[in-house]
Formats: sequence, structure tokens, C-alpha cells
Amino acid sequence: MIKEFKEFISKGNVMDMAVGIIIGGAFTAIVNALVANILMPLIGLIAGGSAVSDLSFSIKDTVFNYGALLQAIIDFVLIAFVLFLIIKAMNKMRKKKEAAPATTKKCPYCITDIAIEATRCPNCTSELPKAE
Repeated sequence: MIKEFKEFISKGNVMDMAVGIIIGGAFTAIVNALVANILMPLIGLIAGGSAVSDLSFSIKDTVFNYGALLQAIIDFVLIAFVLFLIIKAMNKMRKKKEAAPATTKKCPYCITDIAIEATRCPNCTSELPKAE
């Protein structure tokens, strides 16, 4: 059972997931800092200089702090928008990378990556078929 656990924990997808969670946590801190320290103060200035979270009204002795709900909604929308922009930029960079012309091809005999212009595979020394 310990051997199986070691195999499971050392698989690539488990390690990738762990790295993703750690990076996700760090990234969350960055996005939250951007929203809390840059974007929300700007919204507060636009809203008349008061913090959105301080907005409230009262009926008799009961205070309804609707500003906290508004703050949470605005935070969510801003965080989602920032993430959207970042993912959009990453996808754009990925498309540029995928669009780059190929510099290698696979040897049909041994499946080794070789230079596009090669006529003979350096790994299995097979002569390659001519391109049509």
C-alpha cells in the first residue's frame, strides 16, 4: 500500500495539481491586493469619497449594512474581470507560440525529432523520404 501511495503521489498530474494550487493561492493574493488597494479606492473616489463597505441605513434600532454586500459583489466582478484579462492575454500568447513555423519533424522510423532540412536521421541513420 505504501508503494502504491508513493507511485500515486509521484505521478505528474498530482504534482502538477499541487503546483497549480500553490500558484493559484499566490495569484489570488496578487489579484485581491490589486482590487482592494487600487481599484476599490478609485471606486470610492468616484462614489463621493466614502468607502462602499460603509454604506448603510437603519430602521428603528436595526442597521442594514448593505455596503458590505455591495463591496463583495464589486470585489467578485473586479476579480473575475482581472482574471478574464489575464487569461485572455495568456491565450493570445499561446496562439502566437502555436502559430510559429515548425523547425523540426519526426523521423518516420524511430519517431525522433530532427531538423526540417535533414535528409538522414541522426538517431537511426535512416534516409528520410523526400518531401512532396
